Amino acid sequence: MNNEKISEFVNKVDFAKGNSLVPVIVQDERTKDILMLAYANREALTLSFTTGIAHYWTRSRQAIWKKGETSGHVQKIKKIDTDCDQDTILYVVDQVGVACHTGDWSCFPTVTKEKSQRK
Repeated sequence: MNNEKISEFVNKVDFAKGNSLVPVIVQDERTKDILMLAYANREALTLSFTTGIAHYWTRSRQAIWKKGETSGHVQKIKKIDTDCDQDTILYVVDQVGVACHTGDWSCFPTVTKEKSQRK
């Protein structure tokens, strides 16, 4: 996606509702598992587009967070979409390693475990 298209997408996102932040739902491309929920500001969303690696805004540290920067558990962006109200983002990713800081594949381990038991 070129810079003009990236700017067009980012500019239509409603950051005002969340005081400059929007929730980001993260889904694994292969398994379709929901991996985590995080937040992004305009800069983090733009970085996710331009670098191809998921970036977020960490509310606890008040800083941009490149997923996997220290752990190596990066999320390679495959698709970025927005919901119908333009106030929630979906990152579809290729998850390298685990997504959760607890060491679980997903930050929603109960749902993931129940899904694997149904197979």
